[in-house]
Amino acid sequence: MTAPYKDKNTDYAAWREKSIIEYAYLVRHIAARFAMRLPSSVFFDELVSAGSLGLIDAVDKFDPSKYVSLKTYAQYRIKGSILDELRSMDPYSRSMRKKIQNITKAIKAIEDQKSAPAGDEEISEELGISLEAYYDMLTNIHGASVLSLDEFIKTKKNDTYSKTRFQAGVKGKDNPADHFDKEEFKYVLAQTIKTLTEKEQMVVSLYYYDELTLKEIGEVLSLTESRICQIHTAILVKLKARLQDYFN
Repeated sequence: MTAPYKDKNTDYAAWREKSIIEYAYLVRHIAARFAMRLPSSVFFDELVSAGSLGLIDAVDKFDPSKYVSLKTYAQYRIKGSILDELRSMDPYSRSMRKKIQNITKAIKAIEDQKSAPAGDEEISEELGISLEAYYDMLTNIHGASVLSLDEFIKTKKNDTYSKTRFQAGVKGKDNPADHFDKEEFKYVLAQTIKTLTEKEQMVVSLYYYDELTLKEIGEVLSLTESRICQIHTAILVKLKARLQDYFN
């Protein structure tokens, strides 16, 4: 669908309304996929509301000379709006953030010392707890909120969380410096993901590229959903630790 010229007010208003109605189903579809990954404390209607704003924003800002299709652009804007809404909820308690920080420090200390990836047993030993307690900690962290790479990766410019999605969004008007930074970061992130175990890389691929739920990934890898939750959380904390030097 191509947007009519916006100076033709009547035609544009009709196109805008028709487009919002035509792609409204995307909001509920994408919100439902998010809901499958979220704790019960997050209401489905909140996701739909945020996604609807993303759809309207996509229709209003759509430029056929920049983007492949309105549907593709709308999908990215809807996902982005829902993610922004989830970030604003900030459900982590101070103690939960402290646990994340402690695990990150433990991984960093181990890997700086031996110049090799840290294993689960080594991390639990560095934390001074049993392996079972470490896994329970990962489960509790995951259960507190939806986790994604967005929540753990910070920008080079400041300490706020990056608004650049791990699942690459639709590009806007980047200047050459912005484009270079983005490409450099994508390369560094890809190289860092390669330091994960084969199983961890598989979880990243299935979750972020194929968009399977943790339960579905468990079925593919013949593991329980709770174990996939632990692996997913561990992946994010490991990437956070390994990317610290790049951002510093």
